[in-house]
Amino acid sequence: MATRERGAGRYQCHRPEIMGRVLGIVYRAIATHLIKKAGHSHKTARTGALTLIRRFGSALNLNIHFHMLFLDGVYVDHHNGTARFRWVKAPTHVELTQLAHTVAHRVGRFLECQGLLERDAENSYLASDAMDVDPMNQLLGHSITSRIAAGPQQGRKLFALQTLPACDPEDPFGDSSGNVAGFSLHAGVAAKAYERDKLERLCRYIARPAVSEKRLSITPNDNIR
Repeated sequence: MATRERGAGRYQCHRPEIMGRVLGIVYRAIATHLIKKAGHSHKTARTGALTLIRRFGSALNLNIHFHMLFLDGVYVDHHNGTARFRWVKAPTHVELTQLAHTVAHRVGRFLECQGLLERDAENSYLASDAMDVDPMNQLLGHSITSRIAAGPQQGRKLFALQTLPACDPEDPFGDSSGNVAGFSLHAGVAAKAYERDKLERLCRYIARPAVSEKRLSITPNDNIR
């Protein structure tokens, strides 16, 4: 699964303690969903995940999100001290949307309690004015919204060339996603125990660096594209 919290990323990027708390919120929401879907409770079943915290988008913009390799099931404890794995069906679009809503609500409420967000009359979350005093936060905000941060064109949207995405039969996201209020949750790929090559490709994908050498080239003016 992969999760993105575009609005919250501004305050997490240089506050590791905040990022860790948000990661805990995301993990507990997904783990609880898996355990309940398996028909158990936290007292009798457990699951697990490996998470890589990503700080960048495809345009090298600031985009805090989590890449999480989750067990597609739970381990159920037995009285004799052993545990047995119980597989859980892949989440539906409706379930992912509900999970994204849960994550968005809990993260928003947590950041509000931390004084990092303010809630308006329509129960929408707005950035606290106190955070804008710090010049670094202003730079982070421009990066998240893809705007020019300094100079005579400060505040203008960046010019970008948009291309159609390639049709990849193994697209890690595909249609298996839920989106709520800027939060998105994707769960498009599962690897069985014997599919080691597929698992390796997935691990390489979630651990990829910010810059791909295959996407770099030298222009006639000796600039890097």
